[in-house]
Amino acid sequence: MKPPPSHLPFDATFRKTFRDLVLWRRDVRRFRTDPVDEKLLDDLIELATHAPSVGLSQPWRFVKVKSPERRRAVWESFAKANEKALGGYEGEQRANYVSLKLAGLKEAPIHLAVFSDESTDTGRGLGRQTMPETLRYSVVAAVQTMWLGARAEGLGMGWVSILDPAEVTRALDVPEGWRLVAYLDLGWPAEEHIDPELERHHWEERHYTGDLVFTR
Repeated sequence: MKPPPSHLPFDATFRKTFRDLVLWRRDVRRFRTDPVDEKLLDDLIELATHAPSVGLSQPWRFVKVKSPERRRAVWESFAKANEKALGGYEGEQRANYVSLKLAGLKEAPIHLAVFSDESTDTGRGLGRQTMPETLRYSVVAAVQTMWLGARAEGLGMGWVSILDPAEVTRALDVPEGWRLVAYLDLGWPAEEHIDPELERHHWEERHYTGDLVFTR
């Protein structure tokens, strides 16, 4: 069955290009240090704000982390959390973990923290009475939207999760009620790979659709 006609140019070429964009969206950890135009970052943030949000709550809050002292605090949180995580592995897996590059915090010219404002009245609570976590899901949708937009511009982005959210939140001195969802580093990639780094370095294999879809 053919899809209904659309006045938008979402033709076969666009659909293939969009699939390529999704496949080439990578978690980048290896950055060049040359700067990124501030307007490009602002444009990506603006694009991210068009992501879906529960009840149109728009709970995302973006913090550009430019202070060297605050960046250093984030790096120290990462270093401590990384060392602690290493203690959970042994033998060959431990050696593999040590060899992985798990963050580009020192090289990336842009650090961006993305919070969920858990105290927002926007949206009047619609859709989150029974699932309040949908506020944070909405922020994740904004991050993914930004990720695809960054990739379309040739910009790399990494999501750093090996850190203590409470420490980072304190270091960034944000309002009470904000909860850290993502700490992102952005910059021009030093390398280009279509396969995930963790797959390329034999940490994990990708699961395919047939293994993940169930019928009830």
